[in-house]
Amino acid sequence: MPSYVALLRGINVGGRNPVAMQALAACFLDAGYANVRTHLQSGNVLFDAALSDAAALETALDDLLAAAFEVAIPTVVRSRDELADTIASAPADHGSPDLRSDVFFLKRPLTVEAAMGQVPELREGVDSIAPGPGALYFSRVEDRATKTRITKFMSMPVFQQMTVRTWRTTTRLLQMLDE
Repeated sequence: MPSYVALLRGINVGGRNPVAMQALAACFLDAGYANVRTHLQSGNVLFDAALSDAAALETALDDLLAAAFEVAIPTVVRSRDELADTIASAPADHGSPDLRSDVFFLKRPLTVEAAMGQVPELREGVDSIAPGPGALYFSRVEDRATKTRITKFMSMPVFQQMTVRTWRTTTRLLQMLDE
């Protein structure tokens, strides 16, 4: 069975939408997914599924989680190969020690082109953003991170169709899928 990661948006943040990782894993297991495990409290679920369509899995998991936890939990699903492609396609300096680097994963049907078209002007010498497969790579210079302008983008409606993971978490998730 193919391996996937589900990236849940908006749980366990600032006391809002609390979801225990044990309950989340149990929900996936009860729904018939295999090899289920979680990583961190921010809603990263690794699992195997017979279904080989990540878009269909997103829809199924959105419905499953809404029913189980009685709150809408937007879910972004990436196959092991899609996640590997996202990591391999990152800008060369993404994740360097001089930068705080994140990946903004896009929820289908949002396209990279549509998301990039809404990115406001960023601060030169501080912020950078680049398109990738189903994601945007965002970095800010570590010692100037407080000067970022990305918060304007994060307050826009389009941002509700994304979920963010640090570069370190993103690469760790792929390592976990490969273990």
